[in-house]
Amino acid sequence: MSVCIGIVSPGAMGSGLGRAWRRGGARVVATVAGRSPRTATLAAEAGFELLPDLDAVVRTADIVVSLGPPDQAPDIASRLAESARRQGVAPLVADLNAISPATVERIAATCTTAGLDFVDGAISGAPPRDGTHTIVYLSGSSAQRLADRDAPNVDARVVGDRPGQASAVKMCTASVYKGFTALLAQAMVTARAHDCVDAVLADLAEEFAGLDERLPGQLALAASKARRWVGEMHEIAATQGAAGTRPELFEAMADVWTMVARSRLGAATPEQAAAARSLNDVLADLAQ
Repeated sequence: MSVCIGIVSPGAMGSGLGRAWRRGGARVVATVAGRSPRTATLAAEAGFELLPDLDAVVRTADIVVSLGPPDQAPDIASRLAESARRQGVAPLVADLNAISPATVERIAATCTTAGLDFVDGAISGAPPRDGTHTIVYLSGSSAQRLADRDAPNVDARVVGDRPGQASAVKMCTASVYKGFTALLAQAMVTARAHDCVDAVLADLAEEFAGLDERLPGQLALAASKARRWVGEMHEIAATQGAAGTRPELFEAMADVWTMVARSRLGAATPEQAAAARSLNDVLADLAQ
């Protein structure tokens, strides 16, 4: 009998992972109640079995995967725990949000108090599809239950038996990947203001091979996710501060992504951001 996985919620990453688990033989369910038309379209295109509400997902699924904006992760966990308690069911809850280990500890307590097994998870890479390689880091005593699920283009890696370890990996890697992209956005918008974009890009491309070709798409896609990344920067800052390093750096990064989110390009969806455009057009949109 195949396992049933519930996705909360089926946005770009949720629909991508759910599609991979579905291709691996799992039954995948979700609800799009209260969600945007875009989310509903992504869930339908992924072939999910759509249920009327969250209670139905919690009641039906063996494993419920939480995938939402970082600042909504504790509320999602509370709603999952309350739904499970009210219905007398106990699915495994896997939180795959970009959150700090401290936030994970609070969410794990919410779940275990409701009698639910809990898995901490973190995602590295774009949503899985043919030609991509998405890593899912997992930790916790029940992590192997999710890691054992077949999923094409997904590399599940158990990094420890303690919740928080997988999210710590994410906080460290995302600080480099998204911090670097924030630096690029700041530098190139500044270069545009001083009419020296070509010289700056040529210099950077000598150190970072291929940057001149991939930069327009990299900045455009990042801008379309900027609103979501603001909360992630706060989580990274909290993680670094708890480790004895300086949290101010990534509080400033949160300000950068807030600025980007308010730009013309920040209003685009990832699908719109994927449309080919010149670096000059991207920088013009970021500067608005």
